[in-house]
Amino acid sequence: MLNEIYHAIDPVAFSIGPFSVRWYGLAYLFGFLLAGIIIYRTAKRWKINLSVDQLSNMVLAVVIGILIGGRLGYCLFYGDGYYISHPVEILFLNQGGMSFHGGLVGGLIAGILICKNQKMPILTFSDMAFIGCPLGLFFGRCANFINGELWGAPTNLSIGVVFGGSAGNIPRHPTQLYEGVLEGLVIFLVLFALSRKKKPLHQGAYTGLFLIMYATFRILIEFVRQPDAQLGYLFGGWLTMGMVLSIPLIVGGVCLLVYAKCAKREQQGIQNNV
Repeated sequence: MLNEIYHAIDPVAFSIGPFSVRWYGLAYLFGFLLAGIIIYRTAKRWKINLSVDQLSNMVLAVVIGILIGGRLGYCLFYGDGYYISHPVEILFLNQGGMSFHGGLVGGLIAGILICKNQKMPILTFSDMAFIGCPLGLFFGRCANFINGELWGAPTNLSIGVVFGGSAGNIPRHPTQLYEGVLEGLVIFLVLFALSRKKKPLHQGAYTGLFLIMYATFRILIEFVRQPDAQLGYLFGGWLTMGMVLSIPLIVGGVCLLVYAKCAKREQQGIQNNV
């Protein structure tokens, strides 16, 4: 007989009078701060001229893009048409609902615009940003676990957690923690180690690797993650929305790696002809 693990974590970190601070909000804050620190230190190591003011402006722009894109992405991809009939509720952020893929698109659009404004090479900033990004994912997934949301399918493994509520009183895969480790810590350690090489990878390579690794881990975890109740499995099979949205990331990541490889060869050719 397995000893069941019961989820009993308060999503509120602390309260001051009527004002409550939730772990989810702190996760976003810590994630963005750490990403900014990683970007700054990477820029120094790569000898890229990036002032604190520039960094602040760029991170703030990307944060806004992520928040807007994450919310709109959730409403579009996971709303199952609900928000078309209730558009005002798109603004009800207190009801929850954020999409990584939507946040990724929003962050990329904001990043492109701010890079042009700050005269920063887009792929250079993107590479630095995606080295720090996984830390934010780690904290975000830990917050999902604290909130008792995005749980996995039923399991008989000893690591199963009973979340209660709509998840029922049965042990389930703590897929939030699986994602936190794989999409967060593992990707960060790989990209951070590669960024510290004496000769960094070519522009776009870090972004491409992030997209491929994230999408691969996300697709694998989706096999044991409970699909969103309003969507279920797509096309009457085993596909989930998370899988469908992750497939293009692999394609995009491969294209970026090919571009980085070709650009590196071209640069070597130019140097050899000098």
